[in-house]
Amino acid sequence: MLGSRIRSKRLEKNLSLREVADKAGLTASFLSQVERDLAEPSITSLRRIAEALGVPIFYFLLNSAEESPVVRKGSRKVLRLPESHLVYELLCPDLNRKIEMVMGRLAPGASTCDEPLTHAGEECLVVIQGTMDVDLGSTVHRLEEGDSIYYFCSVPHKLTNAGSADLVFIMAITPPTF
Repeated sequence: MLGSRIRSKRLEKNLSLREVADKAGLTASFLSQVERDLAEPSITSLRRIAEALGVPIFYFLLNSAEESPVVRKGSRKVLRLPESHLVYELLCPDLNRKIEMVMGRLAPGASTCDEPLTHAGEECLVVIQGTMDVDLGSTVHRLEEGDSIYYFCSVPHKLTNAGSADLVFIMAITPPTF
């Protein structure tokens, strides 16, 4: 399913495997395996593929049917990659808005990415449960339950669960890039 959505978007944009792979910093053979569902991309690789195709990551999980403005707890679109300790749930019905709301869950000691990332936009997040370290540029900010942080995404950033229990947080992103 994920692979076919990536392939469809690539073909819709009339891009070759090599062009998308080069833009994403991946090999064409790996991208081909992903498109055929023979390989699972990491969250970092999926973000790069999405950026190369000019869509938010959640684009690959959304169906094109008309959406209700209400998103029920059991009906959220979920992004969970194999061998990842990170789960994202889309809290808004679609990505056709100016803001994206996501709930993130991160296992103890896990991070959202290997190296701090940059992308267009702004983010604001609040810790619902647990302890989070936010690498923001050259500074690490420790957040506890109820704490929030706002930052420009052009600053390299990375989120890490600094506690011994699951970390749960809500994140608003504008424009929708996730």
